[in-house]
Amino acid sequence: MSTRLKTTPLYDWHKAAGANLADFGGFDMPLWYETGVKNEHLAVLKSAGIFDTSHMACINVNGKDSFDLINYCFTRNIDTLKKGHCVYGAFLNTKGHCIDDAIVYKFSDYFFMICVNAGMGAAITRHLEINKANLDVSIEDLSEKTGKMDIQGKNSARILFSILQNPEAIFNQMPYFSFKGNFNESILGESEAKLMDGTPVLLSRSGYTGEFGFEIFLNPKYIAKLWKDILSAGKDYGISACGLGARDSLRVGACLPLSHQDIGSWKFLNHPWEFALPFTDDKASFTKDFLGAESLLSSKDDPFIYPFVGDSLRKVSAGENTHVIDETNNVIGKVLTCATDMGITRYKGDIVSINSKNLPQDLKIKGISCGFVMVTKKLEPARILTLKGQKRKITATIVADIRPDRTARKKINNFNT
Repeated sequence: MSTRLKTTPLYDWHKAAGANLADFGGFDMPLWYETGVKNEHLAVLKSAGIFDTSHMACINVNGKDSFDLINYCFTRNIDTLKKGHCVYGAFLNTKGHCIDDAIVYKFSDYFFMICVNAGMGAAITRHLEINKANLDVSIEDLSEKTGKMDIQGKNSARILFSILQNPEAIFNQMPYFSFKGNFNESILGESEAKLMDGTPVLLSRSGYTGEFGFEIFLNPKYIAKLWKDILSAGKDYGISACGLGARDSLRVGACLPLSHQDIGSWKFLNHPWEFALPFTDDKASFTKDFLGAESLLSSKDDPFIYPFVGDSLRKVSAGENTHVIDETNNVIGKVLTCATDMGITRYKGDIVSINSKNLPQDLKIKGISCGFVMVTKKLEPARILTLKGQKRKITATIVADIRPDRTARKKINNFNT
């Protein structure tokens, strides 16, 4: 028997807009609209795009021992995490394998929110419950009780100016990975961030594209109106509704992993996201004890994960049947992810972005395939490999990063006037 897919509060809008829908994490989600993945991807790089992310799950962790529980279960050291800031990391099991990656939001010394991936609310809630022992902590799974949407791109703040009350105050002193307000007054108290009609929101300066933008949390019954209001406010900016296709190609170009695909049932090591581990300066140990740490420190012969760029916009399928082949024709691994970032191209031997400065006006941004490979040996940047699938093969180059000149970390003052 087939299992009926869950839907978000924006499902009817997606259907009416002609979205191509498919199963993602048990939800019927839009892959792209009539605009197509390429145009949606470029809209974010050139101006702004919005994404339905209500399929993601939130968990509230409250109580005097909430810090101790999260700091033990989460890879990042949250000892220096300030109120009103959030941080990326992962939840590991005793083997050091990633259960899920997540963002932890700090409301107070005793109150945190955790945002996890689609369908993972119950799993991470259970993981926390198992490990809380006798700690004074209450854990609440808010799966399917939270509305969430993202607006990403250089015009995001300008568009939100007409949507928010007191936008000048909201955007003042708002660095990357900080947030203002909350989304549920009954749980979190009065919100400093409100829509023009008084609806409380949590506005987080974060996202999954590598570009300047925000994630917005609110009561799900208000999200359809907010979605439409933002599209209306962004019309003159060329805003686009974007599906998971553009979300995927943008995150790959930004060198960001997809949980259960680029990180998963192997050691959370030897990859581009080791900043999420609390290594000491010499990387011989960790600055705190956390679940899975012992397994990571005793790790041997574990695979390596590297970003790559292809030789054109042509890509290969990902998975066990697409092999990574070295210069001696030996199979050394597999492709975890392969997508096409339509906002990059080669110029004078370098990868440049549609947002790179001082490019010739007649330079055509053609797009380049990119992604992540898992291999059995250590490789250096500029190493040339062959990725061979069942239908085609491409030449790939190991790189330290993919899309240059990303805007996510730039000062908000550059984008709100």
